[in-house]
Amino acid sequence: MKRLRAFTLNAFALPALTAFGLASASAAVTAAPAQDAAIDHTPGTVVEAMPADLETRYALSALPARLRDEASVYLLDPDSGYRLAREGRSGVACLVERTAWELSDFRDDIYIPLCYDAAGIGAHFKVILDTAAMRAQGMSPEALKAEVERRYRDKVYRAPAKAGLSYMIAPVMRTIGPPDLQVRTMSMPHFMFYAPGLTNADLGARPDLAEPASLMSPFIDRQGNDEQSYMIQMVGAAEKAAILAEEKPLLDDLCAYRDVLCASQVAH
Repeated sequence: MKRLRAFTLNAFALPALTAFGLASASAAVTAAPAQDAAIDHTPGTVVEAMPADLETRYALSALPARLRDEASVYLLDPDSGYRLAREGRSGVACLVERTAWELSDFRDDIYIPLCYDAAGIGAHFKVILDTAAMRAQGMSPEALKAEVERRYRDKVYRAPAKAGLSYMIAPVMRTIGPPDLQVRTMSMPHFMFYAPGLTNADLGARPDLAEPASLMSPFIDRQGNDEQSYMIQMVGAAEKAAILAEEKPLLDDLCAYRDVLCASQVAH
């Protein structure tokens, strides 16, 4: 998914990595490359701020509706990083991630709405906040990646101290995805449970990105390092359909804001 949140090249220890991410062709929101070529999706490198209301709704869409009122929301100022725009009471915080440090690449078209519980806020969520600040300060993609890796080695960053999860049930996101390891727009609502150091072999899991059915059972996604390993649970087909229906106003507004976030070509 990263990825789920933004998939990384070592996300799965598979003999043949045929795709990057968890979606099958039926889960991709954008059209196939031949159709997609009609629109110029060449990315820039300068992130622009989203309209605050739209960014807030998009970030909160990663969370079940009944949990949104009490969640904190962070909004991105590309010149300085994230700021706390709304303080919640539940211990859950949400944002739209725009920089995936694992990719060693700065783009302007990464959109990953996600929320972390209290355990994750002091761990993985902090990495996202710091990454945005370092990018705003002018650090290069390569230097940023090296710095994050150094902080993990030096235990400045750690895995969450206890079990918990990241919510990622938004109706659409844009990041690395199948079938060609390119950035694309996808609809893949899912939950990510912290699983530092855990592998698919530990679970007896056999995810195959060429077989969508194999991804409907829990499996491990390693996002950059062992600390950022997650157990992934995709939502079912009925739940996904309900999310897309309930979030249609948001999808329409996202599409009007930027064509790379349009869901009009979603395959069913």
